[in-house]
Amino acid sequence: MVILSFYLIWRCSLKNILIVEDDRALASGICIALKSDGVFPYACHSIKSARDEIAKNPYDLFILDINLPDGSGLDFLRELKRTGGIPIIILTANDLETDIVTGLESGADDYITKPFSLAVLRARVNTQLRKAASLITGRIQIDDFAFDFDRLEYFRSGKPLELSKTEQKLLRLLVENRGNTLERSALVDRIWTDGAEYVDENALSVAVKRLRDKLEENPSKPAYIKTVYGIGYSWAVK
Repeated sequence: MVILSFYLIWRCSLKNILIVEDDRALASGICIALKSDGVFPYACHSIKSARDEIAKNPYDLFILDINLPDGSGLDFLRELKRTGGIPIIILTANDLETDIVTGLESGADDYITKPFSLAVLRARVNTQLRKAASLITGRIQIDDFAFDFDRLEYFRSGKPLELSKTEQKLLRLLVENRGNTLERSALVDRIWTDGAEYVDENALSVAVKRLRDKLEENPSKPAYIKTVYGIGYSWAVK
């Protein structure tokens, strides 16, 4: 049991970084520069290979070029931001002011232009990892809510809430990605991970309604769990 607990603590401390860069020599150099104790960079050279890798393994940060052989890095950036709040650094030769503004407004957490200093890249990567770590804590306080996702304890105005496992998963995804819209398909994939071949499309709507009934002052006019019509749901940031 002690060994298992140690392994879990060690595994959670690892940071995996995915670099999406079609210049293989540059990607290899970035991997060498970023690799350190507890930090494991991995390189892909196309959007397709990045999608395949993300489907297999979790990542804590993405470094993304804009000019990729099979599509726009900006489009891929927007796709990634719709499915979660993992930090993304744009690393590109596109250095016009309009390029930088477009990248940041599309959801990039940082924008670095080529040529660049590896030391500066390391520093900015570490900054983003620290920011992400500070947000992902077991206990989160929002207005009258207190959510402890490690202890599985949930309170509203000091009173405990009884949440099903599905509601707990949904709540955590929404809260940890607050301010971002999560697509319905992404939520279904993340919540129902038991390998079931088919999930009723109404299951997510039912879970959202039940969670609103337990959290919202007026569930018919939710202040927190917002519907983004035609896309999915988000936890509103006030």
